[in-house]
Amino acid sequence: DALIRFVNDRSVSQFIETPDGKWSVGQNIDHLIKSLSPVNLALQMPKFVLRLLFGKPNRKSKTYHELVTRYHQKLAAGGQAPGRFMPPKITWEQKENLTAKFIQETTVLSKRINSWQENQLDRYLLPHPLLGKITVREMLYFSVYHLHHHLLLLQQRAGS
Repeated sequence: DALIRFVNDRSVSQFIETPDGKWSVGQNIDHLIKSLSPVNLALQMPKFVLRLLFGKPNRKSKTYHELVTRYHQKLAAGGQAPGRFMPPKITWEQKENLTAKFIQETTVLSKRINSWQENQLDRYLLPHPLLGKITVREMLYFSVYHLHHHLLLLQQRAGS
């Protein structure tokens, strides 16, 4: 909700500008959609398919803090979003569709999480482009952190 409020409060120039080569507000939203979509796809797959595709964990899930620390280490080592997660140029005319798609992806994620039992979150793996194979719980931690991370970056840039 905070991210959508932030986006809706932006003017045309604030939405599309790319200061110092950084992603625009619109590009951040596109990136987040591209990040959430595969998680949503994976969470709807039969669990045995996830097991076949990605194996099973050989360790306990990291805590939220441990996962965020590991992500920051990867970023500090030069890690960045792979090409398929890179946003194209985004126009003002795309704002409404992008925000609707973002809301849809976050709503779907919330619903799909509810179909998982608590103990299942630690028994299945998903691939992450920087972190490697991580548990479903860790992917959910990452998804929450990732949204918050991008919102904070945008807010800092906007001075809000």
